[in-house]
Amino acid sequence: MADGSFDQRAAYIVAKAQETLGKVPDQITTPGGKSRSSMRLHFGEETAIATLRENFRRTHLEAYVLEKLGPHCDDIPRVLGVNDDVLFQSDTGETRLSREILEHEVGDQVELAAEACAAIFRIHAAARQTDLAEMLPHLGSNRDWIINLVGSVEALQAYSMGIPKEFDFVAVAERMDQPGRQFLKWDCRAGNAAIGNDGFVRWFDFEYAGLRHGGEDFAWLIADETWPIAPDKMADVMIDTFDHGAGYDIADYLDYLSVYVTLHAVQRLKLIQKEVKKRGWLSKTRVIKYDDAGVHPDYARQLCRVGAYYAGQSKLTAPLARNFEAAGRAFRAIAEG
Repeated sequence: MADGSFDQRAAYIVAKAQETLGKVPDQITTPGGKSRSSMRLHFGEETAIATLRENFRRTHLEAYVLEKLGPHCDDIPRVLGVNDDVLFQSDTGETRLSREILEHEVGDQVELAAEACAAIFRIHAAARQTDLAEMLPHLGSNRDWIINLVGSVEALQAYSMGIPKEFDFVAVAERMDQPGRQFLKWDCRAGNAAIGNDGFVRWFDFEYAGLRHGGEDFAWLIADETWPIAPDKMADVMIDTFDHGAGYDIADYLDYLSVYVTLHAVQRLKLIQKEVKKRGWLSKTRVIKYDDAGVHPDYARQLCRVGAYYAGQSKLTAPLARNFEAAGRAFRAIAEG
């Protein structure tokens, strides 16, 4: 049913809502558009989120993770019920973090960023109180995945004179070879968090949860091309919100984070390049409204600023800083067109 038309999927979800929640919604809206897997169900003044994914195993994994985490933190949706391939969960709020952050001045943006990061750390801490570390898959644990991640820096060559010989592919790959010891939500882009009526930031979409280092969740946010906060300010946020109970030395944690953010920024740039070829440049309004890839030259420039800064924070990736700077100049020329 997940691959049916919107009307078919909506009718299916309504029937499942009647069975599971004991009531039928009087309205259905689509926060991310009709092609997305989640719908907002309106029951008078109350709302709930119904999720029907193409892969029902992802739905059941998400429900399992949320139920395990639920007793230990309030930074996630509550599971209201699961019926076959449909997950019903509490509504974390209509205002996505990706939109809310744009409504504030820099000072308030940094405070909001700190709340979002603190929530991720609390989710990680909650996971340590469960047996999720024994149950979830290890993410990015095979050699090919790591080689592809590190090798992706070759994409920067198009904007510069090549990857500097000082960049040690093997050493960076060894740094990225991490055992799965910490819970990961995965895909912590700002569009996957919302501000509730109580003013709190909560994260949703846990269908890709697994285990790795832990810093990857923050890399998804820091290297979200639509995230407007300067990378040096995000570095300060990470220091201020760091959870010293996570079992890591903060200096080592932040060094790993710097390397991973650098590589993740390249991944996002590659995605933008791919989407430009398919669809051309998009408007910022469309990107934010539909939580789309940041296919706009200004967003690509932001990624280059993030990549250059974080590359410079670790000796392993410092040689790439000039590649990001050159790419940034190229995207500025496109923006000024």
